[in-house]
This record gives sequence, C-alpha cells and structure tokens, in this order.
Amino acid sequence: MTRALLVIDMQRAFDDLDFWGATTNPACEGNVAALLEVWKGSGEPIVVVRHDSTSEGSPLAPGNPGNVLVDPVAAVEPALFVTKNVNSAFYGDPDLHAWLQENGITQVVLCGIQTNMCVETTARMAGNLGYDVTVALDATRTFDLETEIPGLGTVTRSADELMATTALGLQAGGFARIATTAQLTG
Repeated sequence: MTRALLVIDMQRAFDDLDFWGATTNPACEGNVAALLEVWKGSGEPIVVVRHDSTSEGSPLAPGNPGNVLVDPVAAVEPALFVTKNVNSAFYGDPDLHAWLQENGITQVVLCGIQTNMCVETTARMAGNLGYDVTVALDATRTFDLETEIPGLGTVTRSADELMATTALGLQAGGFARIATTAQLTG
C-alpha cells in the first residue's frame, strides 16, 4: 500500500461549542466515518492522531472526557496511533514520518479537526516532506475565530471563511489537493 488515511483530532472536546464557539460542517463526523469504512474495506492503513493538550484547563488534556476519540474513530484499530501536543501530527509520538517511510507510503489523505489548525499544519508539513497530499475538506471542520492583531486591530473570520481560506492556501500553494468525501469513496 502506498496510501494512508490520517484521521486528526476527532475528539469529543470539539463538540463543546461553549468552549470553542460557532462551528461549521456538521457532516464532518459522518464523512470521516465514511472514509474509515472505505479504508477498512480496502485494507489500506489508517493512522489515528489524538491531541493531548498540555495547556491548563484544556478540554483536550489527557484524563478529561473531551480527550476521548469520537465513536467512529474509537472503534477503529489503526495501523498507527499517534499522540501529539502541537499542531502537526509529524511532531507526535511515535514518529509519523519514519513510520510512513518504513511502510513505503507516499500518499496521505487527511481528515479531522480543526481544518485551519492541525489538519492544515499537518498537510503543509506532509507536502514539504514530499508526500502526495489530499485533504477531504468536507471531512473536516473548524470554528469561528476572533483575535486582536497588532497593526490590524480586531480580526474576525467565520468557520466557513477559514475552511475556504485553508482550502485555497493548500491547493493554490501546492501543498495538497482538496477533495470531497464522495470523490474519495466513490
């Protein structure tokens, strides 16, 4: 096999909209489940990545109920299970890049949460490391953002805008192709 599915941070904490704010793409979990079914059926490897936050008060911290994987992902026996505490799955344990190389995997398909954070960072690193990268955009989701930025003032973007900007940057920048779940499962 030369292709693997990377399922990133599909954890229960992201259902807490009081903590994260408004979200988009309620079909994300169903689309991730559809991708998992196709990969299980094909025998291609599945890599599950979990974010173990080291930030105080984070619902993603180990031991918190939010750290737990959502049911469709928890039910999978992955070829590799990676834990991380930063945005990129390539800075997790065990070493994702080494495992992909050892197994002759040259193509990765990414899905999960958050589109513009951990999915995007992992996609950019995978592209820079020479992998053929596809992001199943409709099998990702993110949240509205607002922050104060020196020189720009208060910057606000909706989850939909962030997803579109991520897709644009990844595809136009040559880091990854953007696809739909239907394109990858059909």
